[in-house]
Amino acid sequence: MIRKTVANVKDALKGVKDNMTFMVGGFGLCGIPENAIEELVDLNVTGITCISNNAGVDDFGLGLLLQKRQVKKMVSSYVGENDEFERQMLSGELEVELTPQGTLAEKCRAAQAGFPAFYTPAGYGTEVAEGKETREFNGKMYVLEEAAKADFAFVKAWKGDEAGNLIFKGTARNFNAVMCGAATITVAEVEELLPAGSLNPNEIHVPGIFVQRIFQGKDYQKRIEQRTVRKKE
Repeated sequence: MIRKTVANVKDALKGVKDNMTFMVGGFGLCGIPENAIEELVDLNVTGITCISNNAGVDDFGLGLLLQKRQVKKMVSSYVGENDEFERQMLSGELEVELTPQGTLAEKCRAAQAGFPAFYTPAGYGTEVAEGKETREFNGKMYVLEEAAKADFAFVKAWKGDEAGNLIFKGTARNFNAVMCGAATITVAEVEELLPAGSLNPNEIHVPGIFVQRIFQGKDYQKRIEQRTVRKKE
């Protein structure tokens, strides 16, 4: 059995350097790889192209990288609740490639599966399709989208084993699952790291072949982006 475990987040991020492209899992603040993001901040890598659904909030998650101007370009589908992201985008400080959410997920999944490109009807007739090949299928127009390309993919899972098999919890599965194996190196941080063979094969969401490095994460905050509670009666 091939062991994918590394001792800590520092070992997991070996090889990271300036001007790389990173995929970062999560949706808002749900299921984000908190440890990996904090290490990227500490490493002070710059010129990052970040592929992620959104940039979370100003003072947490990817917002920390934006605050330090470490991100050169965001490829995402939603500006979200991050005021600094919005400010940098509108001022021209940050290059932003807004992508339909389903298309963004499929670009990652295509890379995971080894497909170079795919056709989708999403975005046809809009700015999304400018400069891209279009084609008609059965009377409907489609846009050719290329698979995403990245040096590292950073994902967060609930449970994982030494062989890199992963189980996600609830909606934290989101973009994490499709980003596994979609980059040259996939780094998975998990809340619970178990010996190989401990996970029920029927419950595994992503097999270890898509993961190159896995480590036990720590000190997760798991913030809630928008908390709504019922008023007391």
